[in-house]
Amino acid sequence: MNADATFPGAASPDAADPILSVRGLEKRYGERIGCTDVSFDLWPGEVLAIVGESGSGKTTLLNCISARRAPSAGTVSYRMRDGVTRDLAALGEAERRVLMRTDWGFVHQNPIDGLRMRVSAGANVGERLMAVGDRNYGRIRATAADWLARVEIPADRIDDQPTAFSGGMRQRLQIARNLVTHPRLVFMDEPTGGLDVSVQARVLDLLRGLVADLGLAVVIVTHDLAVARLLSQRIVVMKDGTVVEEGLTDRVLDDPRHPYTQLLVASIPES
Repeated sequence: MNADATFPGAASPDAADPILSVRGLEKRYGERIGCTDVSFDLWPGEVLAIVGESGSGKTTLLNCISARRAPSAGTVSYRMRDGVTRDLAALGEAERRVLMRTDWGFVHQNPIDGLRMRVSAGANVGERLMAVGDRNYGRIRATAADWLARVEIPADRIDDQPTAFSGGMRQRLQIARNLVTHPRLVFMDEPTGGLDVSVQARVLDLLRGLVADLGLAVVIVTHDLAVARLLSQRIVVMKDGTVVEEGLTDRVLDDPRHPYTQLLVASIPES
């Protein structure tokens, strides 16, 4: 099934324009600053990594640009499928919910936050298809089975609930649930953070392949610079809520210029 066909106006607009634009973004919690004066563009098919230690503001930034938190100042603009760029703050709640269910994906660090744990694996994937208008049970089940195979979940587990899955399988199921509608933009919050090293490698390899195959635009938050290097073309380094360095991933990690970035790179264990 071509999920794009279920969206009206799904023709690709001019890829010369960014899909996401952030300008002067700030989020305050009372006197505490979550992030401040953040600006960047994200282009179609680009993977941007936001890195930093715990408390650096990277998760606050992710929540603001994915419309999960309202910023205190600044703007976040998204280029819709019809080519019109709109300020997310100007969208109604119903419009934002539609974006989250169809055009966007959000992969949580803890898959429990991104799955319905008491319905089957197939139903978790099928719900997203229903959100874009598919009502044919046979087609939904076939598409769900295809996506479970793509994320290396055996076909005979389609009717099992995620409560019966391992942590790695749950994360792969969450990935399938998010990608089945062919979203244009996916947000990822430490997608391998809670997994064993061997499982992390498997999930990262899967993510890298799917992102490339589908041409997704991705914003990924991670404290792991190895994850950033593997998945992203561009990187933003945050400290105390501000961006201290940004640029092409290989350039920043091979030749860090800010002392904080140098410290992060120096802390990577020797392989």
